[in-house]
Parts: sequence; C-alpha cells; structure tokens
Amino acid sequence: MTAIHIEEDVRIPMTDGVTLSARIWRPAESVTAPVPAVLEYIPYRKRDHTRARDETLHRWLAEHGYASVRVDIRGSGESGGVLANEYLQRELDDGYTVIEWLARQPWCDGGVGMIGISWGGFSGLQLAAMQPPSLKAVVTVCSTDDRYADDIHMMGGCLLGDNLSWSSVMFAFNSLPPDPGLRGEDWRSMWHERLEASEPWLMEWLEHPRRDDYWRHGSVCEDYAAIRCPVMAVSGWADGYTNAVFRLMANLSVPRRAIVGPWSHRYPHQGVPGPAIDFQQTVRDWWDRWLKGSDNGVDDAPMLQAWIQDAVAPAARYRERPGRWVSESAWPAAGIRSQTLYPGAGGTLGATPMPSPVAPISLQSPLSLGLFAGKWCSYADGPDLPCDQREEDGGALNFETEPLAEPLELLGAPVLRLRVRADQPNAQIAVRLSDVAPDGAATRVSYGVLNLCHRDGHEHPQDLQPGVDIDVTIRLNELGHRFATGHRLRLSLSTSYWPLIWPAPEPVTLAVSAHATALDLPVREVEPHDEITPVFDAPRDEGPAAITEVIPAEHRWRVQRELGDAESALEVVMDNGTRSLYDIDLTISDHTRERYWLTDGDAQSATGEVVATYGLRRGDWQIETRTRTRLETDAQGFYVTAELDAWEGEQRVFTRNWSRRIPRSKV
Repeated sequence: MTAIHIEEDVRIPMTDGVTLSARIWRPAESVTAPVPAVLEYIPYRKRDHTRARDETLHRWLAEHGYASVRVDIRGSGESGGVLANEYLQRELDDGYTVIEWLARQPWCDGGVGMIGISWGGFSGLQLAAMQPPSLKAVVTVCSTDDRYADDIHMMGGCLLGDNLSWSSVMFAFNSLPPDPGLRGEDWRSMWHERLEASEPWLMEWLEHPRRDDYWRHGSVCEDYAAIRCPVMAVSGWADGYTNAVFRLMANLSVPRRAIVGPWSHRYPHQGVPGPAIDFQQTVRDWWDRWLKGSDNGVDDAPMLQAWIQDAVAPAARYRERPGRWVSESAWPAAGIRSQTLYPGAGGTLGATPMPSPVAPISLQSPLSLGLFAGKWCSYADGPDLPCDQREEDGGALNFETEPLAEPLELLGAPVLRLRVRADQPNAQIAVRLSDVAPDGAATRVSYGVLNLCHRDGHEHPQDLQPGVDIDVTIRLNELGHRFATGHRLRLSLSTSYWPLIWPAPEPVTLAVSAHATALDLPVREVEPHDEITPVFDAPRDEGPAAITEVIPAEHRWRVQRELGDAESALEVVMDNGTRSLYDIDLTISDHTRERYWLTDGDAQSATGEVVATYGLRRGDWQIETRTRTRLETDAQGFYVTAELDAWEGEQRVFTRNWSRRIPRSKV
C-alpha cells in the first residue's frame, strides 16, 4: 500500500480573490511521480461533518495511486465567500477553476476526474457539460440530469414536502462558521458575513413552481451532447434520484456505465439497505481506465448492472434486500418488453381490456393519505421507507391481479395511461404499484404523482375544466423487482399523498374512466446467463473510525391522530447525537425535528415546520446555531416564516426573522 501525504487546508484562489479550502490526500511519491487527481466538490464541511465518510473513500484512493481532493464550495466550511443557493453559475465557475488548478499542480499529471454523491454528483455532471479541458471522467452518485423532474423540490409538477425539509437543513448548514483551528482570527468575520447573507432558500424555490430557466440552469438534459467525457452513474432503488441513471444511459453518447443497487441516498460501499459493494475498487477501475489509460476491461463491462429485488414483507427500514444482480449491455434493453394490464369490473387488473365503456368511478381520498409513504429520498437513518400499503389503500381506488401463476420480473418504468375528470380547476393524482403477498401485506415497489394542471408539460400549466375528461400519462419511478408466484400486483390511485407532496388547494373528487385506463409494465425476460453474471465484491474493511459517539443518535417517525379535532400529523426526529472527532479535538452535534399536519377535509390547513440545531465545541470555544422554518398555505398562496439565531458561548450574537407570501400558481 502506498504511503500518503495529507494536507488539511490547501487554499485554492478563485478569479475574484476568494479562496476555497481543500483537503488533499495524495501518494507521498507524487512529488516526483505525478498522479491523476480525483475531486469531490460539495458544501458539507470537510473539516467535520463529512470527515469520517471522506476517510473511507479519499484516503483509499490516495493509497492506490491518486491525489484525492475534497473541496468545500464557496461559503461553506473554511472556504471564503457566501453560499447563496444551489448550483449558481458562480459555483460552477469556481469548480472549473479548481479543476484546472489541480491539473497544474506539480504532483498532478494533468488529468482530473470528479466523484460525488448528491450535490457532488450534480457538480460532476454540470461541470462536465462546461467541458474543462482537464476533466477526463465523472462518477456521479445519487444525482439528476433534470433539476425540475427529479430533485428534492418538485415531482410531476407537485411540491415535495422535502422541499421544506431540505431548505431547512441548508439554512442551518449555511449558518455555521469556519473552524478557527484552520482560519485563525478571521473565522468570526467570515461567520458573520455568512449569517448576514443567510436566507431561507425555500422562498426562492417556491417562486419557481414550473419548469422555467431557473430549473433549466444546471439541468444537463437540456444538452446531453455537451458532456464529452465518460460518465458512471450510480443510485439505489430507495434513493430519490434513480430515474436519472436510466435517462443518462439512454441519452448520453459518451462511454458510460450504470449501477443501481438496493441502497438509499448513500455511497454504495456504505449502502443501506444492503448488500453494500466494494465501490472503492469499482471506481478505482474506472479511474485506471479513463485517467491512466489502463486496458483493464472497463470498456467491456455491461452498460447497466441492477439489483433485482425479491419480494419482502413491507417495513419502514431494511438492513438487507434479497435479490440478485443482472446486467444489460445497453439501455433501453432489447430484452425488455411491454406488457399491458387493464382495470376490470370489481377492481380486477388483467390482460383483457373492458369490452365496453362503463360509468366512471368516483374517487376522493382522505387528505391524510400518504402518512405511511415514507420519505421521497430515503437516507436509511430512520424508519423512512414506505410501510404496509394497506394503511393507505382504504382511501384509494385499487385494481388487483389474480395470484401470479409464475414469477414476473420488472426492470424499468411502469407507465399509466388514464382518463379522468375533476370537479376542481386544480387537482393531483398519486399512483402506486404494490406487491401483495398471499397474506395480504402490500409492499410498494414504485409510484408516481402528477399535478393535473401540468398534464401537457411543466412549462405552461393550465387549469382544468371541471367536469371535462382529460387523458393523461403518468410515468412511475424506475424499478427492479421480481414478483413471486402466488403474489398479486395492485395498482392504487389517490387524490392526495400528504406530506410527500403538498395537497391541492381544495379537496378534489376525480371521476376515473376505468375502461380508458391501462398500465404498461416493463417485463424483463430472465436469461440463463443471469445466474452467472459477475457480482460485486463485498465492501472492504474501512479501518478505524475517526469519530466517537458521545451521545447516541435517535431517529424516529411518528404518525399522530387527534380524532376529536380530526387532525393528522407526521413527526420526524433526526437527532444525530453528539460526536467527537478526536484527531482535530472537535465535538459536533445536530438535531432536526420536522412536523407536518393538517385537518381532514381542510386542504388549506396543511402546515409544515422544521427546527434544526447545530453545535460545534472545542475547549472553551462553543458555537450553536438554530433555524426554524414554517410553511403554511391558503387557496392563493404559500406563507413562509423563518428565524435564525446564533450563539457564541452563552451569548446570542445574531438573530433575524423572515416572513413572505408567495403565490401558489397552480400548485
């Protein structure tokens, strides 16, 4: 194993004089034998909050012949300036500068790759589209090519509850100072610059409810041809970004590879639900090919390797998901055919269309339907996966197959073609596909939602004409699932899915024309070679942890019902406890509490509130920041109230409040 040299705080100058802070792991011999560089470019505080995770990837890459570089973007960690929002052009220009700076360093041979999960995965794709000369390849994990279609803000033209949650997390992150141990006496002035500039990003996001230039910026789907370097795209079935992997494989023209496991929003070597894989070796092979020119067989690997999940009992968390790896040489895959199922009389779902039109079926779901839907993007840090769908199906319109005579394997995106009419000008529909076991337990395997005002596209939504039939197409999330013999497929429709999506302004009754409805399934024909497809190795030992738990974490999801007041609520506690980073003598803590509630029958009572507290401590130096963000609605607008407080020791050194109304604009 190669000896490595670690630099804790390397300052990289930007064109306007601001410096970004980098932590660099590189082979000690790179001074005389330069190596390629691999960059991860994110705002999540390399000094403390991602320190333990960074050690599992960047140190290993350095020990195996790469200069692995972790840079905090402008306004985060020890980097100067202000972080004003996601993926701004200033951030991308900085990233371009960082890549070319790395290529010029004496320990770098001039070749740079980018790796990242979530924000870092976005960065890799967006910077690849800018074509820095030194960027040779990208590994993008849990990210998207389309910021409107598949990000934490909107889904099918509906407002995601995670839009509130995520903005609150970043509101708190942005309020933290740099570490005085690296920045010296100017840490306080940098901190107050950040505090003064902090804004709840939620307000700006709500001002863009349709797919406009705001979301097109940074969406590489606008011009796939702009990406000219090889791309590896990775995600998991429990992640919120899986759909983008399949679009990238279908639309990019560069050498590309996709891996989709059972995981949530995590790197695959730490993947939960398992099985996790030896992702470090997988990406090393990728870099060896595209940064070092090694003829190591990467070119011959399947375009897509996906974990086909077997049927399991529904649960809010899993440690492992049974299944197997399958491979496809191209995407779309030649071996996948479309099988259409049709609703029938008595709630059946079968291969034969209804012989003649029948009266529409009326549907108005309880507004609280969705409390057991889980999180749009699972982090596997708590019970955040969908529970038994029988909890939801009582308020839905359900169609179900007979027990299967043989297994049925699906890989791809189911598509529902639906005829419906509404009694309100604004309405939404949620579609779920579940695996129903012989004992009746129902496990959700895919779902999709659509704001019916967006039926003809997300750029120019139009009100519905009450009482007028419309034909819509709803593409559900990609899935890889094997239904067992004796199991059933259940298709469920509902008019609400709270709090995964925000409810329409008024309760809606839909009239569903079952005779004009069809579900297209992506059926994968099982091949004999599936049984001998090479599988990934198990994850390697990550070595001693750089972090010690002082106060244990506590993660809870609690559904509450006040029957007398007809109020339903979901409370989410994400308390990551208190941890000690012994190598830098720093103690960190963070606690987030989310609560979403509404009164049944009153869509305008829907409210969400997130309170987040972050702390840093070293000896007598102690920092705490606290943010609170609340979102309420009426028929015409969203109402945001927010507050930020910061303490140094026992003294509160900053406080500010916000209040703003934003028009709903058909959301």
